Amino acid sequence: MLNRAYPSQDCSIARALEVVGERWTLLILRDAILGLDRFDDFQRSLGIATNVLTNRLRLLADEGLLERVPDPQRADRHRYVLTDKGRALGPAIISLMKWGDRFYAGPEGPPRLTLHRGCGGTLDDALVCDRCGQRAASGEIDLPAREEAAAAHAAV
Repeated sequence: MLNRAYPSQDCSIARALEVVGERWTLLILRDAILGLDRFDDFQRSLGIATNVLTNRLRLLADEGLLERVPDPQRADRHRYVLTDKGRALGPAIISLMKWGDRFYAGPEGPPRLTLHRGCGGTLDDALVCDRCGQRAASGEIDLPAREEAAAAHAAV
């Protein structure tokens, strides 16, 4: 683990990595961006050990990226909702995903599409829409799975 004080460097990347630089943390944030918000759903999606998930969710809540709120459907449980600070990481996480798509996608292509909500255009690595030319903000991005998008297109 890096020294949190950074006595010999002034580096925002190093400070940010103290919060989001661990693999499970980024995958939890990815799942939150995709709409998951319950402990059981994160655990099922990731196959992560419950103690690790508990620690990562606590860190994200303590750092203000997720808010822990009562679950209205299950009184004994909580939901983990993205805050403005958490949503602000959306474009960075999607850019990381696009980088992975470019260099590590399988032969079938990227597992998710990045679409501009509203006009439906495809977003490039800089999140610029090929249809309207606008750069998408975090709330203007749809990330359907490749199979979902293909099924929706076939139904039209």
